[in-house]
Amino acid sequence: MTDSRPGTAAFRAARDLLLTTREDYQAAKSQFSWPELTEFNFALDWFDVLAAEQPDTTALRVLTERSDQQLSYAELAARSDQVASWLRGLGVQRGDRLLLMLGNIVPLWEVILAAMKLGSVIIPASTLLRPEDLTDRVARGDVRHIVTEAVHTDKFAHLSGDQTRIAVTASADEAPGWHHYSEADSAPAHFTPEGVTRASDPLLLYFTSGTTAQPKLVEHTQVSYPVGHLSTMYWLGLLPGDVHLNISSPGWAKHAWSNVFAPWIAGAAALVLGHERFSPAALFDAIGSCGVTSLCAPPTVWRMLVQADLSRTDISSLRECVAAGEPLNPEVIEQVRRAWSITVRDGYGQTETTLQIGNTPGQGVRLGSMGRELPGYEVALVDLLTDQAGEEGEICLPLARRPLGLMAGYRDDPERAAAAMRDGYYHTGDVASRDADGYITYLGRTDDLFKASDYRISPFELESVLIEHEAVAEAAVVPSPDPLRLAVPKAYVLLAVGYEPSAETALAIFTYTRQRLAPYQRIRRLEFAELPKTISGKI
Repeated sequence: MTDSRPGTAAFRAARDLLLTTREDYQAAKSQFSWPELTEFNFALDWFDVLAAEQPDTTALRVLTERSDQQLSYAELAARSDQVASWLRGLGVQRGDRLLLMLGNIVPLWEVILAAMKLGSVIIPASTLLRPEDLTDRVARGDVRHIVTEAVHTDKFAHLSGDQTRIAVTASADEAPGWHHYSEADSAPAHFTPEGVTRASDPLLLYFTSGTTAQPKLVEHTQVSYPVGHLSTMYWLGLLPGDVHLNISSPGWAKHAWSNVFAPWIAGAAALVLGHERFSPAALFDAIGSCGVTSLCAPPTVWRMLVQADLSRTDISSLRECVAAGEPLNPEVIEQVRRAWSITVRDGYGQTETTLQIGNTPGQGVRLGSMGRELPGYEVALVDLLTDQAGEEGEICLPLARRPLGLMAGYRDDPERAAAAMRDGYYHTGDVASRDADGYITYLGRTDDLFKASDYRISPFELESVLIEHEAVAEAAVVPSPDPLRLAVPKAYVLLAVGYEPSAETALAIFTYTRQRLAPYQRIRRLEFAELPKTISGKI
């Protein structure tokens, strides 16, 4: 099939280069360049094109305790046409803000593609959000349309306004005053797009999960995520026809990375577990029964998996394993390697970007390192005091060579946007070091690093040693005030199953870390506790 849609040929050429250099990092890094696009609509210019080329290939599979739903590229393209026609009939127009709060159910993907085809702006929202969170999102996001499941409609009952409200999985007596998603079944099957989708048009608005400040509103364009995730596809090592399983909840950027854009760029299937609660056993069963070729999970999940029986899993189809969201501790990587003979490859990105840094397929993994800068990205480490780029400092992206996967900015917050895009760089707020071979190691957030007796302490380095102890499931290190040293490292520890929060356990952990840390790094205080986490699951 010829690439007659605007931008399709340029996008395909960039994708094919990364596919052919999948295990040749140097070739990919030197030859790849972002496609230059003035018009682009991922749903129309790519997904529908693939659907015509490989109609019977599975695009989406959602597995739950009770069902196993599979849709081919052709089926999902047709269904999203129908949903787009129905939404247009309800008044959804180009540029309208649509808040999308659905769990891992098939309509989530149908609405994502339909909204793209209409040119509306998607505001993803977690189903864990409270009514007060949604009030903020609806107001600051200037939301005109809401799509959620019937069980969540009460969370919007207090809102005033004339937003279009659409309830999914609602029966006739549920969600009064809401449109029922099932009405889309009778909508016209053919959808004709109106107008032109410019590459710079907004597509996504993400509210970040801040812990101490009002969440930032991250704006991505029609290309910054759909096309920018070429780097994520490369890091994942995806190939056409693969089955990619990603453990992530809707509403967060990582869900779009690995459950929408990266697999569909490659022409692969996105496999999603829609179980009510995460279960290592269910994950292990899915890997074998669904022929999973690549698995992506956050460090929290990997730490859970290594406490289960990894050996019971049929991994005959499994080729790639990766982790993202937080740095993954080297000991966890080693445990997976011993059990599966597969090395979990770490990577680094943000809601504001796509994958910037990663251990890529076919390359040696440096334990403790996030990897090297990805094709299309140039990373500078800027010293926090001198503002000079060197081998240690804040991870920054030079704006003179602005990567396509970088956000447009923080919507309606010029001060935050200016602070992030200052002095010719986009500033990530994360600190790292780089060795002579280009491998980058995470040290911490700019506001997490602290000094003890005038020595700089990286909490992550200490947490990585703690997690190696068999009694420790998760750990967080913070500065604890001290009259002599200004601060000393204090560890909050979540114990593994079978261990008691006793003086004996604490002594064993102290002894273990004392043998593996320099004197100035030693953990001086320890408390057993459940670790507080953000709504997105980060400690």
